[in-house]
Amino acid sequence: MVVIHGVSLTPRFTLPSRPLNTGFNAGNSTLSFFFKKHPLSRKIFAGKQSAEFDSSSQAISASEKVLVPDNLDDDPRGFSQIFDLESQTMEYTEAVRTEVQTMNVVKERGVKPRIVPPPGDGKKIYEIDPMLRTYNNHLDYRYGQYKRLREEIDKYEGGLEAFSRGYEKLGFSRSDAGITYREWAPGAKAASLIGDFNNWNSNADIMTRNEFGVWEIFLPNNTDGSPAIPHGSRVKIRMDTPSGIKDSIPAWIKFSVQAPGEIPFNGIYYDPLEEEKYVFKHPQPKRPKSLRIYEAHVGMSSTEPMVNTYANFRDDVLPRIKKLGYNAVQIMAIQEHSYYASFGYHVTNFFAPSSRCGTPEELKSLIDRAHELGLVVLMDIVHSHASKNTLDGLNMFDGTDAHYFHSGPRGYHWMWDSRLFNYGSWEVLRYLLSNARWWLEEYKFDGFRFDGVTSMMYTHHGLSVGFTGNYTEYFGLETDVDAVNYLMLVNDMIHGLYPEAITVGEDVSGMPTFCIPVQDGGVGFDYRLHMAIADKWIEMLKKRDEDWQMGDIIYTLTNRRWSEKCISYAESHDQALVGDKTIAFWLMDKDMYDFMAVDRPSTPLIDRGIALHKMIRLITMGLGGEGYLNFMGNEFGHPEWIDFPRGEQRLSDGSVIPGNNFSYDKCRRRFDLGDADYLRYRGLQEFDQAMQHLEENYGFMTSEHQFISRKDEADRVIVFERGDLVFVFNFHWTSSYFDYRIGCSKPGKYKIVLDSDDPLFGGFNRLDRKAEYFTYDGLYDERPCSFMVYAPCRTAVVYALANHD
Repeated sequence: MVVIHGVSLTPRFTLPSRPLNTGFNAGNSTLSFFFKKHPLSRKIFAGKQSAEFDSSSQAISASEKVLVPDNLDDDPRGFSQIFDLESQTMEYTEAVRTEVQTMNVVKERGVKPRIVPPPGDGKKIYEIDPMLRTYNNHLDYRYGQYKRLREEIDKYEGGLEAFSRGYEKLGFSRSDAGITYREWAPGAKAASLIGDFNNWNSNADIMTRNEFGVWEIFLPNNTDGSPAIPHGSRVKIRMDTPSGIKDSIPAWIKFSVQAPGEIPFNGIYYDPLEEEKYVFKHPQPKRPKSLRIYEAHVGMSSTEPMVNTYANFRDDVLPRIKKLGYNAVQIMAIQEHSYYASFGYHVTNFFAPSSRCGTPEELKSLIDRAHELGLVVLMDIVHSHASKNTLDGLNMFDGTDAHYFHSGPRGYHWMWDSRLFNYGSWEVLRYLLSNARWWLEEYKFDGFRFDGVTSMMYTHHGLSVGFTGNYTEYFGLETDVDAVNYLMLVNDMIHGLYPEAITVGEDVSGMPTFCIPVQDGGVGFDYRLHMAIADKWIEMLKKRDEDWQMGDIIYTLTNRRWSEKCISYAESHDQALVGDKTIAFWLMDKDMYDFMAVDRPSTPLIDRGIALHKMIRLITMGLGGEGYLNFMGNEFGHPEWIDFPRGEQRLSDGSVIPGNNFSYDKCRRRFDLGDADYLRYRGLQEFDQAMQHLEENYGFMTSEHQFISRKDEADRVIVFERGDLVFVFNFHWTSSYFDYRIGCSKPGKYKIVLDSDDPLFGGFNRLDRKAEYFTYDGLYDERPCSFMVYAPCRTAVVYALANHD
C-alpha cells in the first residue's frame, strides 16, 4: 500500500453550485416484487423480468432476488450478528421460483456449468497447526459465519456463481429491445438518468424505485433500431439525496474519462459494436509452479516523460519481461482512479480500467499478447478501501455516509485518507465479488494481488501495531470477522470458478491460516507477500558492513509459516517512491550519477553497491519464499525515485508542500539505462536475467529440499541448499577464502551455474567458471558430502551437479 506522509492523495471535490431542475417523480416500480416482510434486519425481494426487456440475448443473473441489509449494530463481542434466516418464509410466484436455479439458464446457453464447491468442515487447520486449537472458538465461529453466508447465498441468490455476476443485472445491460439501467441507492429520494443522449435533461428519463432501494429505468431502442444511448457518450445518475442534489458516475460503470480542463471524471456508456470488440486469440497459460512476478505500472513504463499506453506496454515492455525470464506480470493501477499520484490505490470506478492508458479493448489486447508470450497476468486489485471523492467515486453515493462503507470513524482510514467498506453488507459483498469476477471474466486476468489485506482484517487496520507472532493478536476482538469472511468468499469464488487463477494477499501481520484453502478453515490465498524482507534489507543497509549479522538475515528470509507459500522480494514499488530509497540508491547514492560508465574509473561505493545489489536479490530469491517479485526497473538498479506529477499543496495548518510543477520526469522508467552496454546498469540487468533463468531451469524456489548448512558470523559466509543447488554467499567486505570447504547432500562432480563475479554482471572475474569440483565423503556441516571452493569477498556463487539435466 502506498502511503505518502503529509500529502493528501485525493483532491476534495464540492458539489456543483448551479441550481438544478430535478423534475423528480418517485413513481411505482415497473417490476413486480413478491415478498413477505419479516422483522429481521435483512429484507429480501424477488423480481420478475418485465416483458419489454425479457430477451434471450440479454445477460441477466439467473436469480432476480436481491438481499439488502439495513444498518447492522455490532454485538458486544465485536462480531457480526448471526441471522437465523431458516425460519423466514418467502412467498414466491412459480415464475420467480424457477429463476432461482442457475442450472436452467446454463442448460439453455449450452455451457458447462461452473459451480463453486460447497464448504468443507473447516477443521484441517487444526491438523496443520495444532497451536490453533487454543483459539478454536474464534476460528469455528469464523468458519460458521462463512458457511452461513454460503448457505444464504445458495438459498436466496442461486449460489455464489450467480451472486458474483451482479454486473449482469446492476449497472447498464442491453437486450435486443433496449437498455436497462439499475442502481442500488437506498438513500436517494428520487433519481433520473442523464447524459449526452438526453441533453442532460433530468426530467427526461426518471427512474423508479422499489422499496429496497434499487432504482431502474428501461430505455427502448430508437425507431431505427439503434440504442437509446450511443456508445461512448457521457452518462450520470442525478439523485435527490439527504445531502442534496448530486450527479454521480454510476457505481457499476465500465469506463470513465476525464475531459480536458475538468477535475471530476465522467461516466461513459461503453458498448462498442461487435466488430469493434477485441476477440481474445490466445489461451490463458497454466498456473506456473514457481511464480516470478514483474511488478509494473503501465502509465510510468515509458522511457519518455509521459503517461504510457496499453498499446506501447504491449509492444515494448511485455517482450522485455519475457526476455528477462519472468513468467508473470503484475499490473498496478488498472481500476480507474481520478488522482494519478495515488498509484492507483484511491479507486473511484471499480469496474472501469484506467482511461489514461487507453480503451478497454486495448487493455484486452495487452493481456492477450502477454498470454501469447506465456506470461500470467495478475491485477493489483483494491478492495481494502476506496477514494473519498464524492463526484466521481462511491463516497456518499446516495447521499448517506453508510452506503457502501461503515459510517463514522470506522468507515474512514485516517492515514490513507480514504473510505472503508462495510463487508457485513449484502450488497457490498455482491459488488466486490462481482468486481473480482468481472476482471477475470471480461479481461481474462489470471489472478490478483489483493492490496491492503492487513487493513481489512483488523479494526485497527495494522496502524501503530507491532505484530509479534502471538496468536492472540490474530484471533481476538480486533479481528474484523466480516472482512475475513469476505476474503474467504472471494478466494472460494475465484478458485472454484477459475481453478488456474492465482491470488496473492498483501498481509504484513502474518495471520495464521492465510494461505490455507477455505474448505480446510483457511482464508484461501495462494501466496502471502513476504513484506518483512524488504524492511529488513532497508534496516541492514543503514548499518555498517561490519554490523551485518548472517543469522539475522537468514531468520528474516526463512521466517514463514509451514505449508503457506510466500512471494519474496527485496524491494517493490513502495521502496521506489519519493521519500524512500531503492536498494541501489541506498548502496550507491549520488555516485550513480557520475560513475556508472564502464569506460570511467569506478569508486568503492559503486563496487560495493553493484556487488551487494546482486547478492541481496539472489539470496532473497534463494531463501525467501516460493515465489519472487521485482518492481520494473529495479532489476538494473534504476536511479532516483518515483515522483508523480503534482502541484503545490497548501494544508489546513497553513504549511505548504512543494510540488514538482506537474513534471513527468521522474514518473517513468529508464529502460535505456539497463540496455546500454556502456553503463554498469547493464551488468545488473544481465544478472537479474540469469537469476530468473536459473530458477526456470532448476525450479529451486518450489523444491521441498532446503537446508542451511552454514551461517558463519566470523567469516560472514552463508551456505545453503535449495533443490539440487548449493548457494555460497560471502558477505565479507575484504576477506576472500581459498579452499573453503562447504557441505552438500549429493556426491559427484559440481560446476558453477551462476557467479555474481562474472564480468558480464559487472564483476571482477575472480573465478574459473569452467572448473570442476569433486566431492569428498564424510560428514561436514551436518551434510554427508563436501567440496572445496574459492569464495571471493562480496560474491554469490551457485553450484550444481555437472550431470544435472
